[in-house]
Amino acid sequence: MEDAHTATLKLLNKKGYSYFGVYDGHDGESVAKYCGNNLHTRITKDAQFETNLVAAIQNGFLGTDDDLKNDPQFQIDPSGCAGAAVMAIVTPNNEIYVGNAGNSRAVLSEDGIACQMSDDHKPVNPGESKRIQDASGFVEFGKVNGTLALSRAFGDFEFKQTPNLPPKNQIVTAYPDVKMAETKFKSTEFLILACDGIWDCLSSQDVVSFIRKNISENKDLRKVCEDLMDRCLAKDGELGGIGCDNMTIIVVGFLYNKTEKEWYEWMAERYGKKGPEYVE
Repeated sequence: MEDAHTATLKLLNKKGYSYFGVYDGHDGESVAKYCGNNLHTRITKDAQFETNLVAAIQNGFLGTDDDLKNDPQFQIDPSGCAGAAVMAIVTPNNEIYVGNAGNSRAVLSEDGIACQMSDDHKPVNPGESKRIQDASGFVEFGKVNGTLALSRAFGDFEFKQTPNLPPKNQIVTAYPDVKMAETKFKSTEFLILACDGIWDCLSSQDVVSFIRKNISENKDLRKVCEDLMDRCLAKDGELGGIGCDNMTIIVVGFLYNKTEKEWYEWMAERYGKKGPEYVE
């Protein structure tokens, strides 16, 4: 288990902003933990945070990766951050900004319908494959240079050494895609952030429906997350494969001035009336 995560309802000195992030590590946990401790600070302190949040998120990702590259501790540390990072900032204006670099995923539940807020960055994706090849890399067996199963990540600096190319255009990059959505009082239920260990096992809609079903059974989100990971875990982990990868999940419920008790009651009442029910 090499993941890290961040969840803060009050983002540093930014009144009304909340931040959530999941960081999926590989070959060690150090880079994932570094991102968990520092990425939100890097984004928040960016000069464009108040005026251009998309640019601040992009700058924060690349800046954090540059900090790692120049940190003597990590120059001899091979650990990367597979699935790198998926994070969300909720603004005082009821907007959600999601930044993603890697194969983790963010999904919004709107009336029980899964609305994907990020795209999985896999080497076989046409845009990712083109960037890799333009930077003198190749895709083999669905992996970057035959070894790395995702095309965007923090660390992994051996894939970021093509001369005369900016960080955004390297074989592997920490540059994120950023998507924005406005939350809606009557339909936006919750946001899911999870690493690929979850999505390897269940679809976006399956996860949304599973969470809604379990809430309708009077389980709180802590128990729901535990049950979801139990559902995804392989029964036998000796051989690896599906159900044996890192698993981290955050579920963010949107209260809209409800109490937590009222929100759970609202969610339970909606299950079976709006959105598909969960089918095992």
